[in-house]
Amino acid sequence: MKKILVPVDFSIHSEYAMEVAAKIARKQNAEIIALHMIGLSDAVVTRDENNESVEVLLYMKLAKKRFAEFVDREYLKGITVTDTVHNYRIFSEINEVALNLGAELIVMGSHGTSGLKEVFVGSNTEKVVRTSEVPVLVIKHRHENFNPQLGIFACDFQDNSLGPYRRAKNLFEALGIEMQMLYVNVSGNFQSTRETEKRILNFLNNAGESNPLELLNKVAQYNEYSVEAGIFGYSQVSNADIIALPTQGRQGLAHFFSGSIGEDVVNHSDLPVITFRV
Repeated sequence: MKKILVPVDFSIHSEYAMEVAAKIARKQNAEIIALHMIGLSDAVVTRDENNESVEVLLYMKLAKKRFAEFVDREYLKGITVTDTVHNYRIFSEINEVALNLGAELIVMGSHGTSGLKEVFVGSNTEKVVRTSEVPVLVIKHRHENFNPQLGIFACDFQDNSLGPYRRAKNLFEALGIEMQMLYVNVSGNFQSTRETEKRILNFLNNAGESNPLELLNKVAQYNEYSVEAGIFGYSQVSNADIIALPTQGRQGLAHFFSGSIGEDVVNHSDLPVITFRV
């Protein structure tokens, strides 16, 4: 991993994300690109060219000053940090910036919500997660000693999750994280052990695994009333450090069986959550 992109709005949650990015960058000998999206209104960007240039320049100078203060942290010492400022129309442009700069991971802070039935549709983090072709690591709390050892990869073991599975496996290996695959069996779409094992084995074969039967025995199956509750429950009993999920791009995060499971997990989990686009 060579480049990590961190969207920055200078909030405490951005600092949580930056601190985690620094831990990863130090391990991977990677560069951090700190991105600030100033979001000038159409009224600004369409006015007289001279006035526009003056106002844009002012915004850029203010952003540069705040960047200098923001990255003046002990945990960033010795790490190459490059700042960049962009105006945006829609948050999918963060994906374009990440691809253009060759970033292999986006680390982003989020405050989330508290109610289990609330999802942060419309929030900046959710927009980035939905549109990003680059894996997005969502951080909601400070992780002073970020060093995940066990990560859960939860999916429905359908073929559209093969790409996210491969990318998650490669990234976990690069970061030294043990991957535990998880299938949540819910009452509304219950399947027998034979049915789930057949689905998982077919998935592992299609993934090109050399020992699918051996891996099948290592896939955890957890029974719950909802997939979200199953992911939370298993992450607690397994003492997982991070949760990985496939995403469905503009249509939202992987729904597994029903509902916006991915959005719920990213929004409400106290653990870091990393998403991989289908």
